[in-house]
Amino acid sequence: MKTRTPRAPTPWTVAPEPFDSAAAAALWRAYYTEVSDRWYRLHRGHDTDPAELEREIAADTGAEFALPDGVLLVARYDGDAAGMAGVRLRDATTGELKRVFVRGDLRGSGGGAVLLGAAESAARDLGAERLILDTRGDLVEARALYARHGYAETEAYNDDVYAEHWFAKRLTA
Repeated sequence: MKTRTPRAPTPWTVAPEPFDSAAAAALWRAYYTEVSDRWYRLHRGHDTDPAELEREIAADTGAEFALPDGVLLVARYDGDAAGMAGVRLRDATTGELKRVFVRGDLRGSGGGAVLLGAAESAARDLGAERLILDTRGDLVEARALYARHGYAETEAYNDDVYAEHWFAKRLTA
């Protein structure tokens, strides 16, 4: 009989949170600022114009991550808001993963894997049998995370101007 070594407790916790909570708003701002600035630096050689940044952050409230068709998960590291992932239903059996983010200072500490596991569980709870997502080529950390956790590149399912890679994963019970 094989004995199992008990796993050390993780400093990461994940729980649903209202999309308009203070923690969710701060994480949305950090996420959007990072991905927008990355795009602008790559394509224009400068950060996002502050007025544009404020306009775009305000325009996307995150309301699609409210029950009954969505959920926003906030990850905390030792109690501090440190990451998020949103799931929304696209149809009765397909969920879409959005806003997957871990603060830069905590990348590599296991938060991405914890968030993906929680998002997959939340998607199943919403009735999804598979998850889909899109991402950009410059978000190499995200693409590596998805590939490590069983997401396979698939055909485009949207025409988002910033989407360059599409992934899907069949969820198991």
